[in-house]
Amino acid sequence: MTLLKKFRIAFLAALFALPVVPQLVLAQDDDEGRAPPEARTSGTLSQQVMRAISSIQELMNPEDDEDEPDLVRAKEELDELRERRWERMNDFEKSTLLNFYTNYYLAQEDYENALLTFEEMLTIEELREDTRLRTLRSLGQLYMAEERWQDAIGAYTRWRELSAEEDVIVYRGLSYSYYQQEMFEEALPYWLDYMNLSLVEGEALERDDYAYLNGLYFTLEDFDSALDLTKTMVVKWDDPRDWMNLSAVYASLDMDDRRVQSLNLAYLKGFLEDENRYLNLGQSLAGRDIPYTGAELIREGMDLGIVEEDEDNLTILAQLRMISSDYEAGKEPASQVAELSDSGDGYDTLGYMHFVLWEYEEAAEAFQNAIDKGNLSDASATYLSLARALLELDDFDGARAAARQAADSGDEGDRQAAQSYLTFINNTEQRYNVINERKQNSIEFYETYPALVEGYGF
Repeated sequence: MTLLKKFRIAFLAALFALPVVPQLVLAQDDDEGRAPPEARTSGTLSQQVMRAISSIQELMNPEDDEDEPDLVRAKEELDELRERRWERMNDFEKSTLLNFYTNYYLAQEDYENALLTFEEMLTIEELREDTRLRTLRSLGQLYMAEERWQDAIGAYTRWRELSAEEDVIVYRGLSYSYYQQEMFEEALPYWLDYMNLSLVEGEALERDDYAYLNGLYFTLEDFDSALDLTKTMVVKWDDPRDWMNLSAVYASLDMDDRRVQSLNLAYLKGFLEDENRYLNLGQSLAGRDIPYTGAELIREGMDLGIVEEDEDNLTILAQLRMISSDYEAGKEPASQVAELSDSGDGYDTLGYMHFVLWEYEEAAEAFQNAIDKGNLSDASATYLSLARALLELDDFDGARAAARQAADSGDEGDRQAAQSYLTFINNTEQRYNVINERKQNSIEFYETYPALVEGYGF
Protein backbone atom coordinates (compact mmCIF):
# COMPACT_ATOMS: atom_id res chain seq x y z
CA MET A 1 0.00 0.00 0.00
CA THR A 2 1.44 3.41 -0.97
CA LEU A 3 1.96 6.12 1.60
CA LEU A 4 -0.55 8.33 -0.21
CA LYS A 5 -3.24 5.65 0.03
CA LYS A 6 -2.51 5.29 3.73
CA PHE A 7 -3.03 9.01 4.19
CA ARG A 8 -6.34 8.82 2.31
CA ILE A 9 -7.56 6.03 4.56
CA ALA A 10 -6.28 7.78 7.69
CA PHE A 11 -8.01 11.06 6.95
CA LEU A 12 -11.32 9.44 6.04
CA ALA A 13 -11.24 7.36 9.18
CA ALA A 14 -10.54 10.47 11.22
CA LEU A 15 -13.35 12.42 9.58
CA PHE A 16 -15.97 9.74 10.00
CA ALA A 17 -14.91 9.29 13.61
CA LEU A 18 -16.02 12.84 14.37
CA PRO A 19 -19.28 13.26 16.27
CA VAL A 20 -22.08 13.69 13.79
CA VAL A 21 -23.67 16.43 15.88
CA PRO A 22 -21.10 18.00 18.21
CA GLN A 23 -22.55 18.91 21.59
CA LEU A 24 -26.12 19.52 20.51
CA VAL A 25 -28.02 21.68 22.94
CA LEU A 26 -31.78 22.07 22.60
CA ALA A 27 -33.22 25.45 23.52
CA GLN A 28 -35.55 24.93 26.53
CA ASP A 29 -38.93 26.51 26.96
CA ASP A 30 -39.12 29.43 29.40
CA ASP A 31 -41.82 29.93 32.02
CA GLU A 32 -44.30 31.08 29.38
CA GLY A 33 -43.65 28.03 27.18
CA ARG A 34 -41.74 29.98 24.52
CA ALA A 35 -38.21 29.27 23.22
CA PRO A 36 -35.64 31.95 24.00
CA PRO A 37 -34.76 34.29 21.12
CA GLU A 38 -32.25 32.64 18.77
CA ALA A 39 -29.95 35.63 18.99
CA ARG A 40 -29.42 34.75 22.66
CA THR A 41 -28.94 31.03 22.03
CA SER A 42 -26.33 30.85 19.28
CA GLY A 43 -24.93 27.68 20.88
CA THR A 44 -28.20 25.75 20.79
CA LEU A 45 -30.51 24.12 18.28
CA SER A 46 -34.09 25.25 17.99
CA GLN A 47 -36.79 22.58 18.26
CA GLN A 48 -37.53 22.73 14.53
CA VAL A 49 -33.86 22.31 13.55
CA MET A 50 -33.37 19.65 16.19
CA ARG A 51 -36.23 17.55 14.85
CA ALA A 52 -34.97 17.89 11.28
CA ILE A 53 -31.39 17.05 12.28
CA SER A 54 -32.51 14.03 14.28
CA SER A 55 -34.38 12.70 11.27
CA ILE A 56 -31.36 13.23 9.03
CA GLN A 57 -29.08 11.56 11.52
CA GLU A 58 -31.34 8.51 11.67
CA LEU A 59 -31.31 8.30 7.87
CA MET A 60 -27.52 8.50 7.70
CA ASN A 61 -26.78 6.39 10.78
CA PRO A 62 -29.70 4.07 11.59
CA GLU A 63 -29.86 2.84 15.18
CA ASP A 64 -30.51 -0.70 13.97
CA ASP A 65 -27.28 -2.05 12.52
CA GLU A 66 -29.24 -4.19 10.09
CA ASP A 67 -30.83 -1.13 8.46
CA GLU A 68 -29.09 0.43 5.48
CA PRO A 69 -28.42 4.21 5.49
CA ASP A 70 -30.72 6.17 3.17
CA LEU A 71 -28.31 8.79 1.92
CA VAL A 72 -30.54 9.90 -0.92
CA ARG A 73 -33.38 10.82 1.44
CA ALA A 74 -30.90 12.32 3.90
CA LYS A 75 -29.59 14.65 1.17
CA GLU A 76 -33.13 15.68 0.25
CA GLU A 77 -33.89 16.57 3.84
CA LEU A 78 -30.61 18.44 4.20
CA ASP A 79 -31.39 20.54 1.14
CA GLU A 80 -34.94 21.15 2.31
CA LEU A 81 -33.78 22.27 5.76
CA ARG A 82 -31.18 24.60 4.31
CA GLU A 83 -33.58 26.18 1.84
CA ARG A 84 -36.29 26.62 4.47
CA ARG A 85 -34.37 27.86 7.51
CA TRP A 86 -30.78 28.87 6.58
CA GLU A 87 -31.36 32.59 6.85
CA ARG A 88 -32.93 32.20 10.31
CA MET A 89 -30.33 29.79 11.71
CA ASN A 90 -27.84 30.82 14.36
CA ASP A 91 -24.15 30.04 13.80
CA PHE A 92 -24.28 26.79 15.76
CA GLU A 93 -27.19 25.53 13.70
CA LYS A 94 -25.39 26.44 10.49
CA SER A 95 -22.20 24.63 11.51
CA THR A 96 -24.24 21.59 12.54
CA LEU A 97 -26.04 21.50 9.21
CA LEU A 98 -22.78 21.90 7.26
CA ASN A 99 -21.22 19.14 9.33
CA PHE A 100 -23.94 16.77 8.12
CA TYR A 101 -23.29 17.90 4.54
CA THR A 102 -19.58 17.07 4.85
CA ASN A 103 -20.38 13.62 6.21
CA TYR A 104 -22.75 13.03 3.31
CA TYR A 105 -20.25 14.17 0.67
CA LEU A 106 -17.46 12.12 2.20
CA ALA A 107 -19.66 9.05 2.25
CA GLN A 108 -20.26 9.64 -1.46
CA GLU A 109 -16.53 10.32 -2.01
CA ASP A 110 -17.55 13.67 -3.45
CA TYR A 111 -14.42 15.42 -2.23
CA GLU A 112 -14.94 18.56 -4.26
CA ASN A 113 -18.25 19.41 -2.54
CA ALA A 114 -16.87 18.27 0.80
CA LEU A 115 -14.04 20.76 0.40
CA LEU A 116 -16.42 23.55 -0.52
CA THR A 117 -18.55 22.76 2.53
CA PHE A 118 -15.56 22.74 4.89
CA GLU A 119 -14.42 26.07 3.44
CA GLU A 120 -17.91 27.50 3.89
CA MET A 121 -17.94 26.37 7.49
CA LEU A 122 -14.85 28.45 8.17
CA THR A 123 -16.72 31.59 7.03
CA ILE A 124 -19.16 31.31 9.94
CA GLU A 125 -18.36 34.25 12.17
CA GLU A 126 -19.16 32.75 15.57
CA LEU A 127 -17.85 29.24 14.84
CA ARG A 128 -16.89 27.44 18.03
CA GLU A 129 -13.16 27.16 18.55
CA ASP A 130 -13.14 23.37 18.74
CA THR A 131 -15.24 23.16 15.58
CA ARG A 132 -12.92 25.55 13.74
CA LEU A 133 -9.87 23.50 14.73
CA ARG A 134 -11.54 20.26 13.77
CA THR A 135 -12.60 21.77 10.44
CA LEU A 136 -9.13 23.06 9.65
CA ARG A 137 -7.56 19.70 10.41
CA SER A 138 -10.13 17.85 8.32
CA LEU A 139 -9.71 20.38 5.54
CA GLY A 140 -5.96 19.79 5.54
CA GLN A 141 -6.50 16.05 5.25
CA LEU A 142 -8.98 16.48 2.44
CA TYR A 143 -6.64 18.80 0.54
CA MET A 144 -4.01 16.07 0.83
CA ALA A 145 -6.42 13.47 -0.57
CA GLU A 146 -6.91 15.80 -3.55
CA GLU A 147 -3.13 16.37 -3.76
CA ARG A 148 -3.52 20.10 -3.15
CA TRP A 149 -0.37 20.16 -1.09
CA GLN A 150 0.10 23.89 -0.60
CA ASP A 151 -3.54 24.33 0.45
CA ALA A 152 -3.05 21.50 2.96
CA ILE A 153 -0.02 23.28 4.39
CA GLY A 154 -2.10 26.46 4.71
CA ALA A 155 -4.89 24.68 6.59
CA TYR A 156 -2.51 22.88 8.93
CA THR A 157 -0.54 26.07 9.60
CA ARG A 158 -3.72 27.94 10.54
CA TRP A 159 -4.63 25.04 12.84
CA ARG A 160 -1.30 25.35 14.65
CA GLU A 161 -1.71 29.11 14.98
CA LEU A 162 -5.05 28.64 16.74
CA SER A 163 -4.39 25.48 18.76
CA ALA A 164 -2.79 25.46 22.20
CA GLU A 165 -1.62 21.90 21.60
CA GLU A 166 0.12 19.97 18.84
CA ASP A 167 -1.29 17.01 16.94
CA VAL A 168 0.35 14.02 15.28
CA ILE A 169 -1.98 14.18 12.27
CA VAL A 170 -1.06 17.81 11.65
CA TYR A 171 2.69 17.14 11.95
CA ARG A 172 2.41 14.17 9.62
CA GLY A 173 0.31 16.06 7.10
CA LEU A 174 2.70 19.02 7.02
CA SER A 175 5.69 16.79 6.44
CA TYR A 176 4.06 14.81 3.68
CA SER A 177 2.69 17.90 1.93
CA TYR A 178 6.15 19.45 1.85
CA TYR A 179 7.62 16.15 0.69
CA GLN A 180 5.25 15.95 -2.26
CA GLN A 181 6.51 19.35 -3.39
CA GLU A 182 10.11 18.13 -3.07
CA MET A 183 10.69 20.52 -0.18
CA PHE A 184 12.57 17.87 1.74
CA GLU A 185 14.38 20.12 4.21
CA GLU A 186 11.03 21.54 5.31
CA ALA A 187 9.47 18.06 5.52
CA LEU A 188 12.14 16.59 7.82
CA PRO A 189 11.55 18.51 11.10
CA TYR A 190 7.79 17.99 10.95
CA TRP A 191 8.25 14.23 10.57
CA LEU A 192 10.64 14.14 13.51
CA ASP A 193 8.05 16.07 15.54
CA TYR A 194 5.37 13.60 14.44
CA MET A 195 7.43 10.62 15.56
CA ASN A 196 8.47 12.19 18.86
CA LEU A 197 4.92 13.28 19.73
CA SER A 198 3.59 9.83 18.83
CA LEU A 199 6.04 8.24 21.26
CA VAL A 200 5.16 10.76 23.98
CA GLU A 201 1.48 9.96 23.54
CA GLY A 202 2.20 6.25 23.72
CA GLU A 203 1.32 5.50 20.10
CA ALA A 204 3.25 2.74 18.36
CA LEU A 205 5.29 3.71 15.32
CA GLU A 206 5.31 1.36 12.36
CA ARG A 207 8.24 0.41 10.16
CA ASP A 208 6.82 2.64 7.42
CA ASP A 209 7.21 5.65 9.71
CA TYR A 210 10.91 4.93 10.08
CA ALA A 211 11.24 4.12 6.37
CA TYR A 212 9.79 7.50 5.42
CA LEU A 213 12.29 9.25 7.68
CA ASN A 214 15.10 7.18 6.20
CA GLY A 215 13.98 8.19 2.73
CA LEU A 216 14.30 11.83 3.75
CA TYR A 217 17.80 11.24 5.10
CA PHE A 218 18.82 9.54 1.85
CA THR A 219 17.33 12.31 -0.27
CA LEU A 220 19.10 14.97 1.80
CA GLU A 221 22.31 12.86 1.69
CA ASP A 222 22.48 12.81 5.48
CA PHE A 223 23.99 9.34 5.46
CA ASP A 224 25.29 9.49 9.03
CA SER A 225 21.74 9.90 10.32
CA ALA A 226 20.53 7.29 7.85
CA LEU A 227 23.11 4.82 9.16
CA ASP A 228 21.99 5.20 12.78
CA LEU A 229 18.33 4.94 11.83
CA THR A 230 18.87 1.93 9.57
CA LYS A 231 20.72 0.07 12.33
CA THR A 232 17.77 0.75 14.61
CA MET A 233 15.37 -0.60 12.01
CA VAL A 234 17.48 -3.74 11.52
CA VAL A 235 17.34 -4.43 15.25
CA LYS A 236 13.61 -3.67 15.57
CA TRP A 237 12.28 -5.53 12.53
CA ASP A 238 15.08 -7.62 10.97
CA ASP A 239 13.48 -6.81 7.62
CA PRO A 240 15.31 -7.74 4.37
CA ARG A 241 14.72 -4.24 2.98
CA ASP A 242 16.55 -2.68 5.92
CA TRP A 243 19.51 -5.02 5.47
CA MET A 244 19.68 -3.94 1.84
CA ASN A 245 19.47 -0.29 2.87
CA LEU A 246 22.25 -0.86 5.40
CA SER A 247 24.64 -1.97 2.68
CA ALA A 248 23.56 1.02 0.55
CA VAL A 249 24.27 3.45 3.41
CA TYR A 250 27.72 1.95 3.94
CA ALA A 251 28.37 2.35 0.21
CA SER A 252 27.32 6.01 0.38
CA LEU A 253 29.73 6.54 3.27
CA ASP A 254 32.56 4.80 1.35
CA MET A 255 32.70 2.11 4.04
CA ASP A 256 33.08 -0.66 1.51
CA ASP A 257 34.22 -3.39 3.89
CA ARG A 258 31.13 -2.82 6.04
CA ARG A 259 28.99 -2.75 2.90
CA VAL A 260 30.19 -6.20 1.84
CA GLN A 261 29.92 -7.56 5.38
CA SER A 262 26.32 -6.40 5.78
CA LEU A 263 25.38 -7.74 2.35
CA ASN A 264 27.02 -11.06 3.17
CA LEU A 265 25.10 -11.24 6.46
CA ALA A 266 21.89 -10.58 4.55
CA TYR A 267 22.78 -13.47 2.23
CA LEU A 268 23.47 -15.79 5.16
CA LYS A 269 20.09 -14.86 6.62
CA GLY A 270 18.41 -15.77 3.33
CA PHE A 271 17.44 -12.19 2.49
CA LEU A 272 19.04 -11.91 -0.95
CA GLU A 273 16.22 -12.34 -3.40
CA ASP A 274 17.15 -10.27 -6.43
CA GLU A 275 19.67 -10.61 -9.21
CA ASN A 276 21.56 -7.36 -8.74
CA ARG A 277 22.50 -8.08 -5.14
CA TYR A 278 23.64 -11.62 -5.92
CA LEU A 279 25.89 -10.22 -8.63
CA ASN A 280 26.99 -7.34 -6.43
CA LEU A 281 27.98 -9.59 -3.56
CA GLY A 282 29.63 -12.15 -5.81
CA GLN A 283 31.80 -9.57 -7.54
CA SER A 284 32.54 -7.79 -4.26
CA LEU A 285 33.81 -11.03 -2.74
CA ALA A 286 36.03 -11.51 -5.77
CA GLY A 287 37.39 -8.04 -5.19
CA ARG A 288 38.39 -9.16 -1.70
CA ASP A 289 40.50 -12.06 -2.94
CA ILE A 290 37.81 -14.69 -2.45
CA PRO A 291 36.66 -15.11 -6.05
CA TYR A 292 35.83 -18.79 -5.66
CA THR A 293 33.15 -17.98 -3.05
CA GLY A 294 31.86 -15.17 -5.26
CA ALA A 295 31.58 -17.50 -8.24
CA GLU A 296 29.81 -20.15 -6.19
CA LEU A 297 27.33 -17.57 -4.92
CA ILE A 298 26.47 -16.42 -8.45
CA ARG A 299 26.20 -20.03 -9.60
CA GLU A 300 23.79 -20.65 -6.72
CA GLY A 301 21.73 -17.64 -7.78
CA MET A 302 21.48 -19.08 -11.27
CA ASP A 303 20.49 -22.51 -9.97
CA LEU A 304 17.75 -20.86 -7.88
CA GLY A 305 16.47 -18.95 -10.88
CA ILE A 306 17.27 -15.60 -9.28
CA VAL A 307 20.20 -14.73 -11.55
CA GLU A 308 19.39 -15.01 -15.23
CA GLU A 309 21.77 -17.10 -17.31
CA ASP A 310 22.26 -14.45 -19.97
CA GLU A 311 25.46 -13.46 -21.74
CA ASP A 312 26.47 -10.74 -19.28
CA ASN A 313 25.93 -12.81 -16.15
CA LEU A 314 27.58 -15.92 -17.59
CA THR A 315 30.55 -13.75 -18.59
CA ILE A 316 30.85 -12.57 -14.99
CA LEU A 317 30.70 -16.15 -13.75
CA ALA A 318 33.34 -17.30 -16.25
CA GLN A 319 35.62 -14.42 -15.26
CA LEU A 320 35.30 -15.25 -11.58
CA ARG A 321 36.14 -18.88 -12.34
CA MET A 322 39.24 -17.69 -14.17
CA ILE A 323 40.28 -15.36 -11.36
CA SER A 324 39.93 -18.22 -8.87
CA SER A 325 41.91 -20.53 -11.24
CA ASP A 326 38.93 -22.90 -11.32
CA TYR A 327 39.28 -23.39 -15.06
CA GLU A 328 37.53 -26.74 -15.20
CA ALA A 329 34.35 -25.25 -13.72
CA GLY A 330 34.81 -22.16 -15.87
CA LYS A 331 34.54 -24.04 -19.15
CA GLU A 332 30.78 -24.49 -18.84
CA PRO A 333 29.80 -20.80 -18.55
CA ALA A 334 32.51 -19.87 -21.05
CA SER A 335 31.04 -22.32 -23.58
CA GLN A 336 27.57 -20.84 -23.04
CA VAL A 337 28.89 -17.33 -23.55
CA ALA A 338 30.69 -18.43 -26.71
CA GLU A 339 27.41 -19.70 -28.16
CA LEU A 340 25.33 -16.70 -27.06
CA SER A 341 27.71 -13.91 -28.00
CA ASP A 342 27.79 -12.10 -31.33
CA SER A 343 31.51 -11.69 -30.74
CA GLY A 344 34.26 -14.26 -30.88
CA ASP A 345 35.55 -13.12 -27.48
CA GLY A 346 33.60 -15.89 -25.77
CA TYR A 347 35.45 -18.54 -27.72
CA ASP A 348 38.70 -16.71 -26.99
CA THR A 349 38.02 -17.05 -23.24
CA LEU A 350 37.11 -20.70 -23.66
CA GLY A 351 40.30 -21.28 -25.61
CA TYR A 352 42.36 -19.75 -22.84
CA MET A 353 40.79 -22.10 -20.27
CA HIS A 354 41.54 -25.15 -22.44
CA PHE A 355 45.09 -23.91 -22.94
CA VAL A 356 45.94 -23.58 -19.23
CA LEU A 357 44.47 -27.06 -18.72
CA TRP A 358 46.91 -28.39 -21.38
CA GLU A 359 44.01 -29.25 -23.64
CA TYR A 360 45.76 -27.87 -26.70
CA GLU A 361 43.61 -29.38 -29.42
CA GLU A 362 40.45 -27.98 -27.81
CA ALA A 363 42.23 -24.67 -27.26
CA ALA A 364 43.26 -24.41 -30.91
CA GLU A 365 39.74 -25.24 -32.02
CA ALA A 366 38.24 -22.60 -29.70
CA PHE A 367 40.68 -19.90 -30.86
CA GLN A 368 39.92 -20.73 -34.49
CA ASN A 369 36.17 -20.50 -33.73
CA ALA A 370 36.78 -17.10 -32.18
CA ILE A 371 38.54 -15.91 -35.33
CA ASP A 372 35.83 -17.33 -37.57
CA LYS A 373 33.06 -15.64 -35.55
CA GLY A 374 34.85 -12.29 -35.68
CA ASN A 375 34.06 -9.02 -33.88
CA LEU A 376 37.02 -9.65 -31.61
CA SER A 377 38.06 -7.02 -29.11
CA ASP A 378 41.74 -7.89 -29.75
CA ALA A 379 42.14 -9.98 -32.91
CA SER A 380 45.94 -9.85 -32.74
CA ALA A 381 45.97 -11.43 -29.27
CA THR A 382 43.60 -14.20 -30.39
CA TYR A 383 45.80 -15.04 -33.39
CA LEU A 384 48.84 -15.15 -31.11
CA SER A 385 46.99 -17.45 -28.70
CA LEU A 386 46.16 -19.73 -31.63
CA ALA A 387 49.84 -19.74 -32.59
CA ARG A 388 50.80 -20.85 -29.07
CA ALA A 389 48.24 -23.68 -29.07
CA LEU A 390 49.38 -24.90 -32.49
CA LEU A 391 53.00 -24.75 -31.40
CA GLU A 392 52.17 -27.04 -28.47
CA LEU A 393 50.74 -29.46 -31.06
CA ASP A 394 54.00 -29.23 -33.05
CA ASP A 395 52.11 -27.61 -35.94
CA PHE A 396 54.90 -25.19 -36.80
CA ASP A 397 53.52 -24.08 -40.14
CA GLY A 398 50.12 -23.36 -38.63
CA ALA A 399 51.71 -21.54 -35.71
CA ARG A 400 53.78 -19.35 -38.06
CA ALA A 401 50.73 -18.53 -40.14
CA ALA A 402 48.78 -17.53 -37.03
CA ALA A 403 51.69 -15.42 -35.74
CA ARG A 404 51.91 -13.59 -39.08
CA GLN A 405 48.18 -12.87 -38.87
CA ALA A 406 48.75 -11.51 -35.35
CA ALA A 407 51.38 -9.15 -36.72
CA ASP A 408 49.07 -7.96 -39.50
CA SER A 409 46.06 -7.47 -37.20
CA GLY A 410 47.57 -5.29 -34.50
CA ASP A 411 49.49 -2.11 -33.83
CA GLU A 412 53.23 -1.64 -33.65
CA GLY A 413 53.48 -3.27 -30.24
CA ASP A 414 51.48 -6.26 -31.46
CA ARG A 415 53.71 -6.59 -34.52
CA GLN A 416 56.83 -6.65 -32.39
CA ALA A 417 55.31 -9.28 -30.09
CA ALA A 418 54.28 -11.39 -33.08
CA GLN A 419 57.74 -11.11 -34.68
CA SER A 420 59.35 -12.18 -31.43
CA TYR A 421 57.05 -15.16 -31.27
CA LEU A 422 57.83 -16.06 -34.88
CA THR A 423 61.48 -16.22 -33.89
CA PHE A 424 60.54 -18.40 -30.95
CA ILE A 425 58.57 -20.73 -33.24
CA ASN A 426 61.52 -21.10 -35.61
CA ASN A 427 63.93 -21.76 -32.75
CA THR A 428 61.52 -24.27 -31.24
CA GLU A 429 61.21 -26.04 -34.59
CA GLN A 430 64.98 -26.23 -34.92
CA ARG A 431 65.29 -27.78 -31.48
CA TYR A 432 62.46 -30.14 -32.30
CA ASN A 433 64.21 -31.23 -35.49
CA VAL A 434 67.54 -31.70 -33.72
CA ILE A 435 65.96 -33.80 -31.02
CA ASN A 436 64.09 -35.90 -33.58
CA GLU A 437 67.29 -36.41 -35.59
CA ARG A 438 69.13 -37.54 -32.49
CA LYS A 439 66.31 -39.91 -31.63
CA GLN A 440 66.50 -41.41 -35.12
CA ASN A 441 70.24 -41.76 -34.93
CA SER A 442 69.98 -43.51 -31.60
CA ILE A 443 67.45 -45.94 -33.02
CA GLU A 444 69.68 -46.73 -35.94
CA PHE A 445 72.82 -47.04 -33.75
CA TYR A 446 71.41 -49.68 -31.53
CA GLU A 447 70.75 -52.98 -33.35
CA THR A 448 68.17 -55.38 -32.12
CA TYR A 449 69.20 -58.73 -30.65
CA PRO A 450 69.04 -61.64 -33.12
CA ALA A 451 66.04 -63.86 -32.96
CA LEU A 452 66.25 -66.99 -30.85
CA VAL A 453 67.13 -70.13 -32.90
CA GLU A 454 65.49 -73.43 -32.14
CA GLY A 455 67.71 -76.31 -31.15
CA TYR A 456 69.93 -74.55 -28.64
CA GLY A 457 68.18 -76.25 -25.75
CA PHE A 458 66.39 -73.27 -24.46
